[in-house]
Amino acid sequence: MERVFQRCIYPRCAAERAVDDTTFVCPKCGGLMDVAYDWDRLSPPPSLREFEKKWAQRNQPLNFSGVWRFYELLPFVPRECVLTIGEGQTILQQADTVADYVGVDRGRLYLQYEGLNPSGSFKDNGMTAAFSHARLVGARRAACASTGNTSASLALFCSATGLMRAIVFIGSGKIAFGKLAQALDYGALTVQIAGDFDDAMQRVQEVAGRLGIYLVNSINPFRLEGQKAIMYRVLEALDWEPPDWIVVPGGNLGNVSAFGKAFIELLELGLIRRAPKLAVINAAGANTFYELFERRGLRWNNGTPSLEVAQQHFAKLRSENIRAQTIASAIEINHPVNLPKALRALERCGGVVREATDQEILDAKAKVGAGGLGCEPASGASVAGARKLRREGIIAPGDRVVCILTGHQLKDPNATVAYHSTDQNTFDEVLGKRGVKRATFANRAVQVPNHLDDIIRAVELYS
Repeated sequence: MERVFQRCIYPRCAAERAVDDTTFVCPKCGGLMDVAYDWDRLSPPPSLREFEKKWAQRNQPLNFSGVWRFYELLPFVPRECVLTIGEGQTILQQADTVADYVGVDRGRLYLQYEGLNPSGSFKDNGMTAAFSHARLVGARRAACASTGNTSASLALFCSATGLMRAIVFIGSGKIAFGKLAQALDYGALTVQIAGDFDDAMQRVQEVAGRLGIYLVNSINPFRLEGQKAIMYRVLEALDWEPPDWIVVPGGNLGNVSAFGKAFIELLELGLIRRAPKLAVINAAGANTFYELFERRGLRWNNGTPSLEVAQQHFAKLRSENIRAQTIASAIEINHPVNLPKALRALERCGGVVREATDQEILDAKAKVGAGGLGCEPASGASVAGARKLRREGIIAPGDRVVCILTGHQLKDPNATVAYHSTDQNTFDEVLGKRGVKRATFANRAVQVPNHLDDIIRAVELYS
C-alpha cells in the first residue's frame, strides 16, 4: 500500500485508487473518495505545538501559507509540487458584540474570518491543495461550477501561477457581481448556462470527463484537504484547545466535510483529546441538509446511510421543479455533492443542522459588520444559526463558539447596500423579493441639504 492514496468513504467498500487518479469517484460503488494516509509510514508531528516553530520561517513560501504550514497533516504531494499564493493569512477574532446578539457570554464567541484570503473567501484554502494536485498530475486546464467564490478562486490561481487555463460554469443570474467580476478580471473562460448551480455542477462534471479537464469542485477530495487547514488555524489561535462548537454555513457541504475529517484524523493521531460539535446552517431557501438530517432522520449510520431517503427528496425537487432561492448565493445549492461526508462528520464529531431565513441571515450579517468584520450574506448564516441554537438551549451561555465567516463583505455589495439603503425601491428590488421584510439593524445615510449649518446640525444630532 502507498503512503498516500484515495479510498472510498464507505467502509463496506473501501476501494482504493492511486493518488494521481482524477476521476474522484469510487470504481466499485460510485461513492465519494477520501485522501487517505498510511500514518505509520509518514511523519505526523508528536504535538500540534510543533507547528508554532514555523512562524519563525515565514520567508519560506510553504511556511508562510496558512495551509502548507501544516504540511505534515496533508502530505499528499511532494513539497516541490505545492502551488501557493499566500493563502490562509486569516484571523480568529473574539467578538463580544456578536456574542451579545447570539446570547453567549462575552469572551466565548469567535469569528473565523476567511475573507482575508487572496480571492476574498475560504475557497483559497482548498484551491491551493487542488492546484498542487493538478500540478502533480500535469493538468493544463481546470474547471468548476460555481455560485461565485469557487470561480473567483480558480481564476485567481490560474492567472497568478500561469500554469493552467480556468473554465468556470455559472447559472443564469445565480452569481453575485462582486464574484463574477473576479472571474472575468482574472481571465477565466466563463460559461453561463440556462439553469442554477445544480445544473452547472452536472454539466461541468460531464464536460471535464469528456475533455480530460481537471475538476476543482469539492467532489475533488484534494480540495477538501486544504480546507482542513481552517480548523488547524482555529485550534492554533485557541492555544490548541478545541472549542465547544464550530458553526458553519452549509451549501455544497465541503467545509463541514473537511472540518470533520480534520478532527477525525487529529483524534486518531492522538493530537487532540476531543472534537468540537459541528453545527451546519442552511439557508431556508436551500435547506436540503436540514430537511434530510433533522426532519427525515438521515444519518451516516457507521457508513451505511439510507441514501434512498435523499434520492426521494431529490426526485421531488426535480419533479416539482423546486430551485434553491436565497440571498446567500454562496450556499444557494439544493443538491450538495458532499452529503455523505457531511453525515459522517456529524456522526463522528456530534452536531446538528439548522436553517435560517434570509431575514435572519441579513440581520446577523449586519451585526457582524457593526462589529468590524464585513462578510458576505452566507457568512451571516453561521451567526444566525448560533443565535437560534442558543435560544433552543443547545448551545449553552458559557460554551466556546466559533462561527465561520466564509467570505468578504465586497463579495456581494448589492445585498449590503440594499439592506442599509434609504431607497425603498432598492430594498424591494434586491431583498424584498427574497422575503426580507425589514432592515432591522440598518445604518442608513442621513440626507441633508448642501448647507453648512444643516450638515453640522446633522452631525451633532447623529454622532
